[in-house]
Amino acid sequence: MLTKIIKTKLTAIFSGVILISLLAFKDRALHQSFQIQAGDTTKWPARFGFGYTPTAQEITAWDIDVRPDGKGLPKGQGDVEKGKGLYTLKCASCHGANGVETGAKLPGPALVGDTAAKSKPKTIGNYWPYATTLFDYVRRAMPYNQPGSLTDNEVYSITAYLLNANKIIKAGAVLNAQNLPKIIMPAKKLFIMDDRKGGPEVK
Repeated sequence: MLTKIIKTKLTAIFSGVILISLLAFKDRALHQSFQIQAGDTTKWPARFGFGYTPTAQEITAWDIDVRPDGKGLPKGQGDVEKGKGLYTLKCASCHGANGVETGAKLPGPALVGDTAAKSKPKTIGNYWPYATTLFDYVRRAMPYNQPGSLTDNEVYSITAYLLNANKIIKAGAVLNAQNLPKIIMPAKKLFIMDDRKGGPEVK
């Protein structure tokens, strides 16, 4: 019995020594890490030898974002009829023949649906607040297997087709940089402008 008690106490003491040693080692390693980091920051070179200064043409090629007010939209135009053919060729394999949810499992989500605010799934017609965002996204990210391969006219046409399919514009509409920003999306009223300036109200 006495031997068992001694063994138990020795085990507890040994465990305590190990724990204290590990904590001391951790604190020392952390302290050394901070010292190394502080020392390294003062020795960084002005340049690391990676990359190069891009040309104005290269910057222009990447600077293609489009704002809600239409700033950034390129020249060109597109219509619903041409957009329908392009959609069938470039988009239907991922989003379905008409862009409507059918229950079938497809690589891409549904794009066309009821414009009612509470309808599901979320589509261009009931969720997107700006028509220009549709143009911007299609131009930079679609089609999925060849993003950026569409011409500006093709993007205008696909945008026109999708807006018409969602019953937002008429079948005879021709979209361009002037009238696309003027389209009022059904879901715009569901969004509010974040005008907070900072401080405790920003969560």
